[in-house]
Amino acid sequence: QVQLVESGGGLVQAGGSLRLSCEASRLTFSRYIMGWFRQPPGKEREFVAAISLTGDNTDYADSVKGRFTISRDNAKNTLSLQMNSLKPEDTAVYYCATLRFFGVTTTQAVTYWGQGTQVTVSS
Repeated sequence: QVQLVESGGGLVQAGGSLRLSCEASRLTFSRYIMGWFRQPPGKEREFVAAISLTGDNTDYADSVKGRFTISRDNAKNTLSLQMNSLKPEDTAVYYCATLRFFGVTTTQAVTYWGQGTQVTVSS
């Protein structure tokens, strides 16, 4: 069974940075479009970013454009999310996911989910 394990979450002050990682196993990582989603407290899970098979193409939610950077290392089966200039509204559980399609940003496009990692941004 596919495993996606996130790490790197934590508590940070507004304006700070965090780097999330997702280690994938039991899948051919280079054959999967990958993405990050997040679920703020009391809200629906939402799209954050996606990356194509080779990493040549990326897509971001408007709320994180210019602050977050998604990347992948197919040799290490690892997905990353560099988060800069964090805001309190970025507080959420962040999930790594495999996607059926690039450019589709709904949770219905997800085939596998990680267990999530908590990011808390204090004001």
